[in-house]
Amino acid sequence: MTQLSVLVSLATEASDFQREQAQAAKEAAARLDMAVQIIYAQNDALTQSEQLLGIIQGDRSQLPQAIVIQPCGQTALPHVARAAAAAGIAWVVLNWSVDYLTELRERYGVPAFIVSSDQLEIGRIQGRQAGALLPQGGSVLLVTGPANSPSSRLRSEGWLETRPANIQARALKSEGWTEQDGARSVDAWLRLATARQTRYDAVVAQSDMLALGARTALQTSRKGARPDSSPELPFAGVDGLPRGGRAWVQQGILAATVAVPTNAGTALEMLSQAIRTGVQPAETTYTTPASYPALTDLAQKAKRADTAAR
Repeated sequence: MTQLSVLVSLATEASDFQREQAQAAKEAAARLDMAVQIIYAQNDALTQSEQLLGIIQGDRSQLPQAIVIQPCGQTALPHVARAAAAAGIAWVVLNWSVDYLTELRERYGVPAFIVSSDQLEIGRIQGRQAGALLPQGGSVLLVTGPANSPSSRLRSEGWLETRPANIQARALKSEGWTEQDGARSVDAWLRLATARQTRYDAVVAQSDMLALGARTALQTSRKGARPDSSPELPFAGVDGLPRGGRAWVQQGILAATVAVPTNAGTALEMLSQAIRTGVQPAETTYTTPASYPALTDLAQKAKRADTAAR
């Protein structure tokens, strides 16, 4: 049987999670006997659109059989998706919500589906983690992702569902998901006069890199200190990569993270099955996140720290 060829379009190589997605795709391709090509769009939707259209409208003998895309902009490039499907190319979207998949599946008959982390549940876990970290309540700096990101929006919705009533939050939006974005967001807030009087007892960020950036900004700014603060604020993030968030929890850099499975590998497995059998997979498949450490362990550790502080 002909080796399946897949193009994986990711947002940026600057993101640890995106690099982990790329590695997961390579490992799955090797296991499934696929030929995989990975490209990055430098976090620019126009670049991503031009890259993909250039391939779709190029040499037909070189067309991939499937495109797996982590979108960069506010949409998941519906015009590019239709061009791909019209050329007989399967279309898979990672970590995004779209409204055109039914059209692609019915009109063109190609495999078209979403594989996404359960973003709402990620937010819910962060709300529960805040409750475990601050059993007596308090104030939290919530460092969110970009305003145009569905992941950020859904994580914020999940957070609001489970955040205990005795915890107040001050939300700071970031322009991206990197450590530098987190540092810039928190540093800009610290420059405000109102920040000097604001009490906060923990920092919750929507990615581990944002949490690291927030930590750096707070530790290097005199404005980040307050008389009644503990010497080390707990920081929590999202992604929980083995060499990232989980390692930083073990080292004490972060208090907690949400371990999010990479889904590029799952997408390639589903693609292989769909293309070889001709059976469409479910339109949306969610992977399951988990608190790291477990919520019970996090609560016990916070309780011991509170007892020692007294």
